Amino acid sequence: MAHRVNSHQSPLPVAQDTVVALPQPSQEQDLRPRCTALDSLLCGAFAGAVAKTVIAPLDRTKIIFQVSSKRFSAKEAFRLIYCTYMKDGVLSLWRGNSATMMRVMPYAAIQFCSHDQYKHLLGSYYGYQGKALPPFPRFLAGSLAGTTAAMLTYPLDMVRARMAVTAREMYSNIMHVFVRISQEEGVRTLYRGFTPTIMGIIPYAGITFFTYETLKKLHAEKTKRSQPYPYERLAFGACAGLIGQSASYPLDVVRRRMQTAGVTGSSYHTTLGTMRDIVTQEGVIRGLYKGLSMNWVKGPIAVGISLSTFDITQNLLIKLHQMGYFAH
Repeated sequence: MAHRVNSHQSPLPVAQDTVVALPQPSQEQDLRPRCTALDSLLCGAFAGAVAKTVIAPLDRTKIIFQVSSKRFSAKEAFRLIYCTYMKDGVLSLWRGNSATMMRVMPYAAIQFCSHDQYKHLLGSYYGYQGKALPPFPRFLAGSLAGTTAAMLTYPLDMVRARMAVTAREMYSNIMHVFVRISQEEGVRTLYRGFTPTIMGIIPYAGITFFTYETLKKLHAEKTKRSQPYPYERLAFGACAGLIGQSASYPLDVVRRRMQTAGVTGSSYHTTLGTMRDIVTQEGVIRGLYKGLSMNWVKGPIAVGISLSTFDITQNLLIKLHQMGYFAH
């Protein structure tokens, strides 16, 4: 009888062990499917298009000041926006935005997709697969992603800059810009300003992605929530954009001067020569940092919208894959 009682009692510890061995939430999160490269491309293109369309009028105004010797101020900037609106209508504030979309959608798609891939590769290399990367690989992933995107889409950035600072009569459409530049200035002109672009994108993209990923990591550790709320993502992205763009802004001015030299009558050919001319003629603050205050307005907005939109749409696609709506 005693033996029979023991045989009935023996399963109890086994049942307890079974309960303890159930997967923990963190293990379940590790099993979440990664977004495919196509998912990242689509999410990145959408995020870039939304962000750039929102701030297009401010972006166009900033470029006009960057490529001229006229002193920048908030009053003059808004006066330029108002005069442009009164003279050519509200849609003129988005002049060049079609070229921006032609550039920013592939640029953002490549940047976000390659950032995911670089994070995965660096995570495997450093032994942090499925976890947050340490600081230097986090910075390196962002820099490599920005460099990859810039190298593959640079001529479109040149076209966009030309359309932003010229009248409609000079360049009627995107193809017209390509044809005129190639015929009148040579194909190599399409890559004028490429060196300062790469020099600027390395710290800009590295710092931006590093700051955003770091803020998300700190947030998760403090709140114990794996995913921030949308407004928190927006704030993290705004901080990342503010820091990243401020660090690389002088090279952005140099890039714009070199890109638009053919239509402004200037002779900017080298990065150092352009920087020296700007400092000599306009000074460091009024020259190399011209329009930075406007960038502090539009930059955080654009980067915040871009990063948060990408994260939200990517998470949405992951959930749809988990629910079986798409073949993963």
